[in-house]
Amino acid sequence: MDGLNLDVKKNSVTGLLGPNGAGKTTCINIICGLVKADDGTARVFDKNCFGAKEEIRKKIGVVPQQIALFGNLTAWENYNYIGSLYNLSKALIHERANYLLERLGLFKHADKRIGRYSGGMKRRANIIASLLHDPELVILDEPTAGVDVQSRALIHDFLQEYHQRNKTILYTSHHLDEAEELCEQVVIIDEGKYILSGSPKELIATTPGTRKLEDVFLHYTGHSVRD
Repeated sequence: MDGLNLDVKKNSVTGLLGPNGAGKTTCINIICGLVKADDGTARVFDKNCFGAKEEIRKKIGVVPQQIALFGNLTAWENYNYIGSLYNLSKALIHERANYLLERLGLFKHADKRIGRYSGGMKRRANIIASLLHDPELVILDEPTAGVDVQSRALIHDFLQEYHQRNKTILYTSHHLDEAEELCEQVVIIDEGKYILSGSPKELIATTPGTRKLEDVFLHYTGHSVRD
């Protein structure tokens, strides 16, 4: 990070966008209290991210880019274990997991080992794990990477539905069409620095020669390949 100033509005869907190496995952790690910033402050729910990380983690759900589930366990076994980490009762775990499995099209596969799931199924199962404790803020790092069109559409619909429950969503993706569709505001960063922010429509309207968010992104970050 290099002087990044980021403000995510409550009950919004905010896209954090940037090329590879821009600092998106580092930013998420700081918000989650996994990494302590060398300087500056990071606050969630008006609490210091590192100093009050245990309290904050009870209110946030994180969907990492990697599948954060035990492949040799079934979906139910994973959720019972993860729910217990939040001190949820077995009845509440069952109620919430039941609903989420049904909503994300995995109910009939709940007794299969995660290792036998397809890529799209693993992505959806990963999202469920982050929502068992009904978090106020959900942070999703590339939640649709490598999934088929049907899974992506299902995830989109669900996230929009979840947001309607007055939930806040912070979302990173390399699929700029997704961000344009889902996000009320986007923040573009590069090399750890803030570049610009605004609603997708505003950014397209005010950036010369652009017709979609991807054009805006390339206009400000360039066409050079990032490794």
